Amino acid sequence: MMKWIPVVLALFLTACSSSDHKTYYQLPILSSTTGTTSGSSIVPQGVQRQLWVENVSVADYLAGNGLVFQTNDVQYVLTQNNLWASPLDQQLQQSLVTYLGRDLPGRVVSAQPASSVEQDVLNVNVTGFHGRYDGSALISGSWVLTHNGQTTQRNFNLTLKQNEDGYDALVRILAVGWQQEAGQIAKQIK
Repeated sequence: MMKWIPVVLALFLTACSSSDHKTYYQLPILSSTTGTTSGSSIVPQGVQRQLWVENVSVADYLAGNGLVFQTNDVQYVLTQNNLWASPLDQQLQQSLVTYLGRDLPGRVVSAQPASSVEQDVLNVNVTGFHGRYDGSALISGSWVLTHNGQTTQRNFNLTLKQNEDGYDALVRILAVGWQQEAGQIAKQIK
């Protein structure tokens, strides 16, 4: 009878470990909520102002594969089974380029430097992009814009109420907040 205990224990552990189902998330690109269109405002090539979104960096605790959830005022959990489909900093940069390109008609917005000497440079540092124990999503950080040799820096701190439970809803509300922040950056650039 005793020799069956290790076999039963091994079967039990195997059954428990096979329940690790991983779910991958990608930030959706949301349709425009402002009055702008993705636009066909045609501006002669020589007149177009260039905006290079040079870097979107994330805090170390956000740089892993897992989504982050703040469980109380001092504890954070990095999920093991709810993961970003691609690195968060890349997703944030790609969506920011899309939103700024849409919100700044007549401007070329790119994640690559342009050959033009006349280009503005934007760098963003994201220090918060996670869910919170009170049912909110937090997006915080700062951005720096260099325009004609002048530097402008702004901080941002958004707290959005999550209307549903779960990581799907969290990712959706984080995407809404990121789109809102991109809109604020576009207003400052204009």
